[in-house]
Order: sequence, then structure tokens, then C-alpha cells
Amino acid sequence: MTDAAALAGRHLDLVSAPFTLPRSRVLVFREGDGLRVHTSEYERRLVECRVLDGLTVVDAAGQVLPVGEVLPGRVTFGGVRSLSEERSDETKGAHRLAALAQEPDDVEATLTFADPSTLSIGPSSGAGTRDLLTVRLELPDGSAWRYPLGDGIRIRIAADRSVTVEPGDHEAALAATARVWDDWFARCPVVRDDLREMTAFCWWVLGANIVELPALGDARAIVPSKIGYVGLWQWDAYFIAVGVRHGDPELAREQLEIAFRFPQPDGQLPDVVHEEGVLATSDDLPESDRATLRRAGSQIADPSSPVPLTKPPLAAWALRKVLEVEDAPEWAREQLARVIRSQDWWFTGSDLDHDGMPEYGHPYSSGLDDSPIFDGPLPTAAPDLGAYLVRQDREIAELLARYAPPIDAAPFRARAVATQELLLKMWDAERGRFLATGGGEAQLSDTIVGLMPLLTGSLPAPIAEALRAAVDDPGRFGLEWGLPTVAASDPDFSSERMWRGPVWVNTNALIAEGLEASGYAERARELREQTVALVIHGGGPHEYFNPRTGQKARTATTAFGWSAALFIDLAVQLSR
Repeated sequence: MTDAAALAGRHLDLVSAPFTLPRSRVLVFREGDGLRVHTSEYERRLVECRVLDGLTVVDAAGQVLPVGEVLPGRVTFGGVRSLSEERSDETKGAHRLAALAQEPDDVEATLTFADPSTLSIGPSSGAGTRDLLTVRLELPDGSAWRYPLGDGIRIRIAADRSVTVEPGDHEAALAATARVWDDWFARCPVVRDDLREMTAFCWWVLGANIVELPALGDARAIVPSKIGYVGLWQWDAYFIAVGVRHGDPELAREQLEIAFRFPQPDGQLPDVVHEEGVLATSDDLPESDRATLRRAGSQIADPSSPVPLTKPPLAAWALRKVLEVEDAPEWAREQLARVIRSQDWWFTGSDLDHDGMPEYGHPYSSGLDDSPIFDGPLPTAAPDLGAYLVRQDREIAELLARYAPPIDAAPFRARAVATQELLLKMWDAERGRFLATGGGEAQLSDTIVGLMPLLTGSLPAPIAEALRAAVDDPGRFGLEWGLPTVAASDPDFSSERMWRGPVWVNTNALIAEGLEASGYAERARELREQTVALVIHGGGPHEYFNPRTGQKARTATTAFGWSAALFIDLAVQLSR
């Protein structure tokens, strides 16, 4: 086992981080002294995907062997190791990490994977009581089965969540799973010492969140989370690719390729690619979501007319970053053509009031679904969208110059200039901030979307300085644990409610890049340092964080893909 795998294992609590395998849909969680097993499925909650409500190993006296140490490749029963002692030990050498890879003498059994859909349980190599151990399985229907452990058993989980049990070679399963994780962790990026442990855990998160999409020819998608977000969301794919590129450029390219693979006839990219198809319009939403559009009350939100669902235009940004690590000219040209069609769609298909500045026709398309900028009527013209469009046209022009020089890049540069002029009209000089408009009405909430124009790197100096001051203002965005998604002084601020105050790693990372592009390199580095400190302090790459405590917000998902990927990207940058 590699050092990185041992470091990642310190965070595998089977609560916020389940036991799983790259490409697997099986998730194993702690349940009392034993385990429970679920599958991971698109648009289904864990409670709907129960496989085993209980999995315990029982000794000859009828005592349940407690779950002990958890590592990426195995879960132990018996031989409970004090993880608090391991974490408090100041010895950080390789010999200490090697010791973590060894089984304590009193470990009696281990669980691992035999393949992505099959669990394997068997006695540990030193257990002398293997013939006296029993495995007890509790099924969701209330029945329970017992099996003698013997030399090992395998639990096969079918697509319908049914279970079959048979004997199996447990040592071979342990070795095979170890090879999968050893190969994955061999790619873990090298970072400075204080960031190594969390980088290793974040690298585990990315590997653990890989699923196969058989309908796409066994494509590997790194999903936002196997706990609740089982699909490839367009925006998530961009951020995940930016992080995973540092260790596996091919897998990074695969994320973008899946995101770009299914454009609509007019070039619009879908919001989600999943195992059952794509989510590209409001017709793909459940009725409850269509009712939300009806309540928004604008003509464009008429539920009888499909509303396109996509994500903000950061495609060229992600494409350029992935190509920086490993060049792939032919692939780049193929993907760039799809990015250009998507960018053109924003201006032809999402400029809903025909004023030259595209709008969000649905909150989902913003990536910031619950932001108060959408409390007003739709469609919403927002400064973040304007900034992304400016940045994307410039990125396209640079990529064309590099990969397709015969194509004239001037129209993209010209459109970027025109879009920025419209973006500057959103600046409210009296309030000193950019404002979104919903259905033509100003939305006065002071939100993080108003800082995104820094990404253009070409704002007038007084405006750039005002945004930089907002980043530092402790009454607005300059909080101890990073930038809240709504200013702390705003009436809409909530420290726990999704996009209404909590800190997100992706918005922090984007604003840091905007600060650097706008000439504030040192402040950008400070924000990056603050962001990696947040993830370490909060205990992992959660979906979002309480800006007052720096801990996971109550309803946030754990082991979240883009938070893990962007932590890695920031750690690599800060280690140079």
C-alpha cells in the first residue's frame, strides 16, 4: 500500500466517506458494530437503494466483531486501532505509514471487493478461528441469512439489488483490490508536506466517485458524489477535470469528452449526462420542478414551452487547463468545435430579451440554483454569466490560434469586447457593485456573482479595486473561512442555506483566479491558502461550508467531487 493510500485511510469513517471501489456502484457504510450496503443510482436516494441493512461478522461465542480500521482496499473486523492515537503521533516518516498498512494481530476478518459488483469477506491471514466465524446478512425485507466464513465468501449484487452468496478466493480479491488502489494512488499529485494528507484523501474521493456509464461504451464518469449525485453534470465535469488532470490527464479529457458528447441540434450542451440519457430541457424535469417555473411567472418560464437546461460557459477554460498538462492537438480541435457551437448558442438561443447579453432561463443553468438573484422573475441577466462569456470568447480565440490557426479568431475577440461593454452596464455605481436583473428588474442581493467579473481581467481600475475591497470587507465577503456566496451584511445571508451564504470551494477558486487576472496576485494566493485551510479544518472536501465555523454545512454532501478536485488543483499551485 502506498503512503498516499494510508494517509487517505485516516479519513475513511464509513459515514461521510463510504467504502467503495472505482467503477463500482456499491457503497458500504457503518451501521452499529457492523455495516450496511447500498447501491448508487441516478436520481435515487440511498434509502431507496438498500441492498443489505446489516452485515456483521460473529465469533464462536456469538459476539459481533467490531468494525476496525478502514483503508481504501479493505475493512477490518476486530483489532480496533485507535485512529486518534495515529493522528496525534508526531512521527510522520514512511516507516510509520508502512505500519498502518499492517493488520493488528487480533484482526480476525476483512472485507474487500472481488469486482465492482461483488464484495468479498474472509479471515485475516493470522486468524486461527476462521472455521468458527459466521457472516450474518440482514436484508431489507426483514429476513436474515447466516453463512460460515470458512476461507471466504463473495456477495454478488445484481442490477436489481438482489444478492447471491458463494465461496470465493478472498486472498485473490484482496490482492486485486489492492492493485486497483495502488495504481490510482501512484498517480496522486505531489504537494507540499502540510497538504499531503488532504490531497491524498481528495485523490481517493475522485477515484471513489468514478462510475461506469455502460450506455456510453463503459465511459468513466467522475460523478459529484456517489451519495446522491450520480451523473456527469457539465459544470462539475469542468472543475473535476481541472483537478484530476494533475495525476491522470487521460481521465480528465474523458470528463470533458462526455460533457461535450451530446449537444442539442442548436449546439446547447446538456446540464447532465447520466446512465439513462441526458437532462437538457425542462421537459426532462419532474412536474414539481416545472411547477417552480410556473410560479416564477415570466413568459420564458411558461412550462408549456421547454426551457433549455445547461451550465455556465466554462468549457474553454477547462479545455485549456487540461491541455496545459498534456497536449492532444487532434482531440483539442474536435472538442473546440463543440465548445464554439455551445458558445454561439448562448448568444443565439439564450439572449432571451434580444439585447445582446444572454440570460439564464432557469436557475439550474447558473449552477447556483438557490441564489437570491433568482428570487425575482426569470429570465435572469447576471454578471457572472457575462464574465464567463467574455472569458470564454477570449479562451476560444487563444485555442484557435494554437490548434486551428486558419480559422479567424477576430470575431471571438470582438464579441468579448462587446459583451464586456454590456457587462459594465450592470455596474451600479451608487451601490458599488454589479447587479443581476430578473425579468428586467434589478435584484439587489449582494452575492458572489457580483465578484465574478474579476475573471475578465480587464475591468476599469476603479471597478476592479472596488471588487477587491469587497473581497476584503469583513462585513461583506472577507470572512475568516472564505467568501460567502451572499455577503454577510445582506438580508438574504444564511450561513447554512446552500447558495445563500455558505462557502463553496469552486467560487473561492474562481474568484482567486479573477483576482490574479486583475492584478492582485498576492491576494489571490491568500484566498487559495484560505481555501485549502478551510477544507482541512472542515475535515474534508464537503459540498459547502458554514462561513462562520468553517465546518460542513448541515445539508451539504460529503466527499464531493469538485471540492476534492479543486483542493488538489489549489494544492498543486501552492506547492510550486
